[in-house]
Amino acid sequence: MQTIRLGKTNVQIPKLGMGTWAIGGGPAWGDRDEKECVDTIHKAIELGVNLLDTAPAYNFGNSEKVVGKALEKIGRESVYVITKCGIVWDREGSLFNKIGDVQLYKNLSKESIKLEIEESLERLGIEYVDVYMTHWQSVEPYHTQVSETMEIMNNLKTKGKIKAIGAANLSREHIEEYLNYGELDIVQGKYSILDRQAEEELLPFCRENGITFQAYSPLEQGLLSGYYTREYRPKGAQANKKWFQPEAMQKVMDMLEKWEPLCKKYGCSIANLALAWVMAQGDYITVLNGCSKVSQIEENSKAIQIDLSKDDVKWMRSLANEIL
Repeated sequence: MQTIRLGKTNVQIPKLGMGTWAIGGGPAWGDRDEKECVDTIHKAIELGVNLLDTAPAYNFGNSEKVVGKALEKIGRESVYVITKCGIVWDREGSLFNKIGDVQLYKNLSKESIKLEIEESLERLGIEYVDVYMTHWQSVEPYHTQVSETMEIMNNLKTKGKIKAIGAANLSREHIEEYLNYGELDIVQGKYSILDRQAEEELLPFCRENGITFQAYSPLEQGLLSGYYTREYRPKGAQANKKWFQPEAMQKVMDMLEKWEPLCKKYGCSIANLALAWVMAQGDYITVLNGCSKVSQIEENSKAIQIDLSKDDVKWMRSLANEIL
């Protein structure tokens, strides 16, 4: 497995990691077979995809519990665990999403983070996380200054409960503020061949400042997996997404059909190409692929072996530009 440096640390993380939102199940993804999910995590680690990304907000801690179950039979030093803070459902905060009948809130106060880290460590069954990441940024009416959030994050790092600090879903201005109060080793943001907003400011800024960029949703919640047919009707978390709307989805299907010659050239799948394209955008980028089945991680892990030519990277971008 190819690796890259985590921020300015001496830690090497895999170029391809595994996201565990879907493994959490719940209203967004439906019921999941726990054994199958645990087996999937074990297979990922076996294949070298030993960077696991989770969060309390993924079905109210269930994703963390499943990851923790998988870690029971895995040597702690053989895996890198990312979890997050800042989205809560059992205390006050600024309104966020509603999942089923439960309201989620944004809260990045010191008091809340102190509770969250202990709850996450208990669910995961470990003594520290490799990266602790703010999930969404603080907003009014429960706004918390970045200085306060970083104070507790730095404290947790000093105590050894976390090894590195990350932040997700933020702007360049947010990153600059984080850097005023300590090290920020990794920034997570949505990035795929169909969603390249991160290229405007986030990617260049991360590259210039030695920050690892972690791309999530590189397969656009499965649309770029090659699994769905033109007749597919989105459900759950997919239903309200831009690219799953009928007209947009047909355009994506047209684009994927044009990728077929590249699949033959590289001996790979549509999903492999979509993942390889994102990884080809920089040697400071790590990519998360969400899996809940062994067959999915076995297939997606092949993307790391693909060395797209510059011309093919450019051609794929041009095809996507035609439908953006």
